Amino acid sequence: MDIKQTRNELMDYKFALDESSIVAITDSSGTITYVNDQFCYISKYSREELIGNDHRIVNSGYHSRDFFKEMWRTIGGGKVWKGEILNKAKDGTYYWVDTTIVPFLNEKGKPYQYVAIRYEITERKRVEEELQKMMSSIIDVQEEERKRLSRNLHDGIGQNLYSHLITINRLMSELDHPLLLQMQEEAAQLIEEIREISWELRPSVLDDLGLVPAIRSFLSRYSDHYNIDVFFDCVLNQRLSISIELTIYRIIQEALTNIRKYAEVSEASVTIREMDDLVRVMVEDKGVGFDVEKQTLGVGLFSMDERARSVGGEFSIIALPGKGTKVILEIPISNKNEPGLK
Repeated sequence: MDIKQTRNELMDYKFALDESSIVAITDSSGTITYVNDQFCYISKYSREELIGNDHRIVNSGYHSRDFFKEMWRTIGGGKVWKGEILNKAKDGTYYWVDTTIVPFLNEKGKPYQYVAIRYEITERKRVEEELQKMMSSIIDVQEEERKRLSRNLHDGIGQNLYSHLITINRLMSELDHPLLLQMQEEAAQLIEEIREISWELRPSVLDDLGLVPAIRSFLSRYSDHYNIDVFFDCVLNQRLSISIELTIYRIIQEALTNIRKYAEVSEASVTIREMDDLVRVMVEDKGVGFDVEKQTLGVGLFSMDERARSVGGEFSIIALPGKGTKVILEIPISNKNEPGLK
């Protein structure tokens, strides 16, 4: 292959890239040295306004400094960085881009320029946000129905059964009949079952006193019923919104249900940490574990992931066969909105 043919092929590749992607090249310090027409079109800046500047010209202010520090740490180390970035155009509109930044290295292995290839994903992000809102609404409706059923069971059937139990006790003080003892035991058992169902549907302590007392109460009942000791460590300085508290409670509840079913342990731990603008929850066991790559996620894990997404959180699982499982939930509490999509 001669030099002319090679050059023609490179020009063809460049043409294909420019037609399909938003492309920018910067020097090692981040100063823009090249932008294609797609970059100018989406940013609404002219080529002259962009070249010689850096990417702060399109900074939306949405991402944290740590976000960009991590990006520069990656590409400065000669590695490819991939991520999604919200930018701001010259006219004040916002747009999302799926970004890949490739460092070009000199003979010493140090970057001398960076090529950023981007694809606009604003519409996809808008649809994702709408789906998140829809899922959040569905979960809210489910929780309200759970709350209604829980109250009705506790205040209706539960109270009626308790009245019957009082009547049976009064009869037993006046009559001696074996059926009365049986009726007393059955009524007491039914009352306890109603309480359990009501609690599973929606513990009233969660609404009345908040997340931490609700978790402590749940863990006490859980340990008594299943003989699994749960270490609880919590640093939470404020009451959270009811939707976030419910999400944390339900995910802890589901994770501990999985532990008693599959982990084969007598101990577990639940940790809640408030860290700057997010809450981090971890449920851990040292049980049998599993291979995350090979295991098909069941309804419970799928439900936990959907609940996390509904409040803008992230859900992840770390597990190894014979090493146990960690369920990790991170939920932002800074109420940061995406300005381009609201």
